Amino acid sequence: MSVDKTPSAAANEATNPAVDGSELIRFDNVTKRYGSNVVLDNLCFDVASGKHVTLIGPSGSGKTTILRLLMTLVKPEEGTIKVAGEYLSHEERNGKLVPAGEKHSREVRKKIGMVFQQFNLFPNMKVLRNITEAPVHVLGMGKDEAEQRARELLEMVGLTEHLDKYPTQLSGGQQQRVAIARALAMRPQVLLLDEVTSALDPELVAGVLDVLRDIAHSTDITMLCVTHEMNFARDISDDVLMFDAGRVIESGSPEKIFSDPEHERTREFLSAVL
Repeated sequence: MSVDKTPSAAANEATNPAVDGSELIRFDNVTKRYGSNVVLDNLCFDVASGKHVTLIGPSGSGKTTILRLLMTLVKPEEGTIKVAGEYLSHEERNGKLVPAGEKHSREVRKKIGMVFQQFNLFPNMKVLRNITEAPVHVLGMGKDEAEQRARELLEMVGLTEHLDKYPTQLSGGQQQRVAIARALAMRPQVLLLDEVTSALDPELVAGVLDVLRDIAHSTDITMLCVTHEMNFARDISDDVLMFDAGRVIESGSPEKIFSDPEHERTREFLSAVL
């Protein structure tokens, strides 16, 4: 017997597996330096599965570095990172913790999807293939299954009619929505969002944020978001972390952080951006 799915149920199935509220990301005493510049200073924080956590703070405070560490684009000088209980940049050998090999990091990284500031779509591939390429060649998914998932995701982001177009035929906002669909096609356990509207013309920002709001409200996917869009952060977040000089100086619910922050630096930052 077939069962009709509600739009939210179909959307959730198209994104990622169900979550159980367990710890999904953990940073333990992570330090990241560039020369003498300490970008992250003995950082500790965690994100539970199914939660939406937003990182706010001034430019240069270390927010994007956290996402780059999770994507293994850079590695920490000190400390450890775990994703779904597995070390990311380290692995255990003979009872000792050692730097991870590329194979180990690649397997753990499959649990993570990221949407960058720039769209990074393949210009020589049409929209549908941009979304199916990684599921087929990285996950080994059958072409028909990958295309079915891609069509569901394109419906979610409002681009069904554009699946046969090349990226250059789309607006910046449409390209970013394709990038969101492409990240979700891998069914990551966590979606990283790095200032995803910063490269867009102002009139295109609202459409992309509306898509992300719909995903946040209609699916179980975990989100870790870096943004200067404070209203968006207020709308979608379970927790907000205020960063300054590579440390979390304050954290709490959106209502607490935006309406009654305790730290003077948080009040200064919000008064400048709100």
